[in-house]
Amino acid sequence: MTDPTKLPYRPCAGVMLLNAEGHVFVGRRPDRGKEASEGCGKWWQMPQGGIDKGEAPEEAARRELWEETGVQKTTFLAQTEEWLVYDLPSELVGVAWKGKYRGQRQMWFAARFEGTERDIDLKPRPDHKAEFDAWRWVPMDELPSLVVPFKQAVYAAVIDAFSHLVVK
Repeated sequence: MTDPTKLPYRPCAGVMLLNAEGHVFVGRRPDRGKEASEGCGKWWQMPQGGIDKGEAPEEAARRELWEETGVQKTTFLAQTEEWLVYDLPSELVGVAWKGKYRGQRQMWFAARFEGTERDIDLKPRPDHKAEFDAWRWVPMDELPSLVVPFKQAVYAAVIDAFSHLVVK
């Protein structure tokens, strides 16, 4: 078994994409069967992904948003003050991300969606597989219940960081 304390965290950037009603974009992961890298379930998540070498976190967030959703019409509003970290469950250490990481260290950004729903396109980009097979807008407080359990604390922290951006 891989010792997780010997592995680094994967640097990652994520985007909480907000529509005009203050709802958040979530995409459904297509890999949700028993062979899924994050475990079996009906998992939804916000756009996120690895930061490439030499890439700034906001640059990575914009790239990941486009790669996963086709969305480019946005205004970035805020970012988390610090990196948010989660650890993989022990059964996924040594399996997810080819066994290179113990979890992720994430910088999150809030962005206002300024396009129309026609601008959302889940088709795979060149050299990438589709990240999502469905999408929807959800109230911010529903996010933790939609994501894999080991990411729930990070999602709660993202909500805490960006809830002031939604007028109720």
